[in-house]
Amino acid sequence: MQKFTEKIVSLMKSEKLFESQGGPIILSQIENEYEGVEIGAPGKAYAKWAAEMAVGLGTGVPWVMCKQEDAPDPVINTCNAYYCTDFKPNKDYKPKMWTENWTGWYTEFGGAIPHRPAEDLAFSVARFIQNGGSFVNYYMYHGGTNFGRTAGGPFIATSYDYDAPIDEFGLPREPKWGHLRDLHKAIKLCEPALVSVDPTVTKLGNNNQEAHVFKSNSACAAFLANYDTQSTARVTFGNAQYSLPPWSISILPDCKTEVYNTARLGAQSSKMKMAPIGSAFSWQSYIEEIASSDDKDSITTNGLWEQINVTRDATDYLWYMTDVKIDPDEAFLKNGQNPLLTIFSAGHALNVFINGQLAGMVYGELGNPKLTFSQNVKLVAGVNKISFLSVAVGLPNVGLHFETWNAGVLGPVTLKGLNEGTRELSGQKWSYEIGLKGETISLYTFSGSSSVEWMEGSSLAQKQPLTWYKTTFDEPQGNYPLALDMSSMGKGQIWINGQSIGRHWPGYIAHGNCGNCNYAGQFTDKKCRSNCGKPTQKRYHVPRSWLKPKGNLLVVFEEWGGDPSRISLVGRTTSSVCTDIFEGQPMLKNWHMISSGKVESMQPKAHLWCPPGQKISQIKFASYGMPQGTCGSYREGSCHAHKSYDALERNCAGKQSCSVMVASEVFGGDPCPDSQKKLSVEAVCS
Repeated sequence: MQKFTEKIVSLMKSEKLFESQGGPIILSQIENEYEGVEIGAPGKAYAKWAAEMAVGLGTGVPWVMCKQEDAPDPVINTCNAYYCTDFKPNKDYKPKMWTENWTGWYTEFGGAIPHRPAEDLAFSVARFIQNGGSFVNYYMYHGGTNFGRTAGGPFIATSYDYDAPIDEFGLPREPKWGHLRDLHKAIKLCEPALVSVDPTVTKLGNNNQEAHVFKSNSACAAFLANYDTQSTARVTFGNAQYSLPPWSISILPDCKTEVYNTARLGAQSSKMKMAPIGSAFSWQSYIEEIASSDDKDSITTNGLWEQINVTRDATDYLWYMTDVKIDPDEAFLKNGQNPLLTIFSAGHALNVFINGQLAGMVYGELGNPKLTFSQNVKLVAGVNKISFLSVAVGLPNVGLHFETWNAGVLGPVTLKGLNEGTRELSGQKWSYEIGLKGETISLYTFSGSSSVEWMEGSSLAQKQPLTWYKTTFDEPQGNYPLALDMSSMGKGQIWINGQSIGRHWPGYIAHGNCGNCNYAGQFTDKKCRSNCGKPTQKRYHVPRSWLKPKGNLLVVFEEWGGDPSRISLVGRTTSSVCTDIFEGQPMLKNWHMISSGKVESMQPKAHLWCPPGQKISQIKFASYGMPQGTCGSYREGSCHAHKSYDALERNCAGKQSCSVMVASEVFGGDPCPDSQKKLSVEAVCS
């Protein structure tokens, strides 16, 4: 631990990267959420030692410990959570810091995809700042990909998009990215007051509304909060009235001018599409040999071995092989009542082969990686070759005593329905083979793939387990992100030019409930979810930096059996952009106009823009009034201005970006006086 920490700090110092050297690193962290797993006095002693060791390295910047309440001075204990409103450091003189504000949550194979609303994320930050918070860091701000076999859990998906403000492919996720951008700008406007004094808190109306005011001799900033999850509140503050939507905070950098509300999205929303590119792939196939106890490369011993101890995580795969002798006088051979094979495994997935034929497969899940295979199997008189391919789906990534977390077939393994009753197979001779033969000869590389004979055309293997597929393709023109659509496949791994882009598992269908998502109220990873009843992940990121202009090698290993002819390369682009702007909605421009002395209309504007290389080709929907729905599924409400489309088509069609004032006169008059109205627009980018 000390050697590793010293090495990292030394590397940073050698490049003069710490702020004390004029570099960009302003903060260092030692350990991570250790208190949750520390055991007794030795655990506390280790945490104290780690803190003192880190401080002794002299980085010249503060050290923090996340979720470590007893972090010793001068190390600062910090908060990691969806909300850190009530968090306090262990000493009054330490700053209140939030090192992980979870912008979403990770996706697990077999689970639906979590989404944290932008309104709630912004609300959590504003609430932390109004309560004296001094530092907020997002986890994750940029989503990513668990390339290779780096995904842990086990069962964490290859995509680590995390619903982050910048998605897995490096594109802004709107409106989350833009809404946070505006939040940061609004907080920055409050800086003179925020850094001068602590807030004073007063009630506004009932107990669900508060004002947090930072007022010094030279500056004043206010945060007006409504904690009610159902109702909009109209409050009076400083002789003015303000409308606060449910579960929202308005920011007033001068204690008068409302420039931002966490529940009002000034940023546009974007709908992304993954469109097929180019022609279909031309595939070749090679069938992986089913391992058996006769293989010369196998290891034979009595009993069952734990998988990770054998493979050392060099591969996901371990073969368990044994022989079962069946006497010719077994009753089941005559009555057709095949014996019941039962296998208890610590996880994570298992393919069972009897005499070279797939008998079945079973797999666990994140909350319960253990699994049981129990199925009647067809055996013949004489020696039967039993082979289990045990498959790991990542190492544990959090918890106590990783050394006790097992994988693989640990037994018991029984065969029920023989003349003798039940035969226990666990203690007999078992042979083991680490990995696949295709892995051993590196079938996923250019050189390895040329070492075997591949089949193609009418001989191409389809929907057959343990099959390798290969093809070549050229890099598509452009710079939009790429992915592989693997919807037609079951489970396995993918390589591009010899580099693994990760495990694919479209065959694992997401369970759970995916209902409507209301931003208001406490968020959990079970609250706002999508993709129920569909593959957890069907598209897999292909980095352009891994590609050559011509002749890229794509290799897929399929464990279950699938249809490679339907695999496609897809490009990620923006299909349409949307905006929802309320009349009278607070905008940052209000502040800039007031502070510059300009006297202009302070009506909000709806802004739309397509990415570079695309323009607004069509106004798909426009309604000023009381439209319903969300981006991609808008519909007119009970109040609608019939000239809603005119201003949008006039100002936006054919342009990359445009803006339209949200005011009744722009749309031919007020369609419903005395009602709050908004403008909802969806524009197609092409």
